[in-house]
Amino acid sequence: MFHALDIIGTLAFAISGALTAINKKLDLFGVLTIAFVTAVGGGTLRDVLTGSTPVGWMLNLDSVYIILLGFCLSALFWRRLEKLRVSLFLFDTIGLGVFTMIGIEKGLIAGLHPVICVALGTMTACFGGVIRDILCNEIPVLFRKETFYATVCIFGGIVFFALRRTGLNIDIIYAASSALIIIFRLLAVKFKWYLPVLKV
Repeated sequence: MFHALDIIGTLAFAISGALTAINKKLDLFGVLTIAFVTAVGGGTLRDVLTGSTPVGWMLNLDSVYIILLGFCLSALFWRRLEKLRVSLFLFDTIGLGVFTMIGIEKGLIAGLHPVICVALGTMTACFGGVIRDILCNEIPVLFRKETFYATVCIFGGIVFFALRRTGLNIDIIYAASSALIIIFRLLAVKFKWYLPVLKV
């Protein structure tokens, strides 16, 4: 399950980054670059913070191949996506749910406290998108009031550790927590839930 989540998350974020770059009318190299940093940015930060160096994608080329696949799919079929913005949001949300669980798992392997594991999961899920948005000259979605982003990652992490106490199969816990993050963010956007903004 962990390996499957890694593949799904990497592909989803690579496509999300590529679609963002295509929407910004970057050339093919620019699209590939944005796809790459979106897919590995959060994981790279996580590995550096936990001392896991060289970072994961340098030790295993599977991630590179998956990113190339996401880039090719986006470059070949983006014209067939009738609603580019909806597709970008969907892939970004899938990656958010999946990468949160991957970051938490890395924290557990390192023997870290659950609070730190949730923080690592949130970083893994969010910071690739932050780098993507900065490079594409956008306000990072992490900081926009219109969407829950880091909040749903934190919520999913709390649910994950709560479910661990129930004795359920760990694969079911990973899948359920990841799905909960995805569903919660979809609902947040649909019903316009957001955290309050301080007024100056």
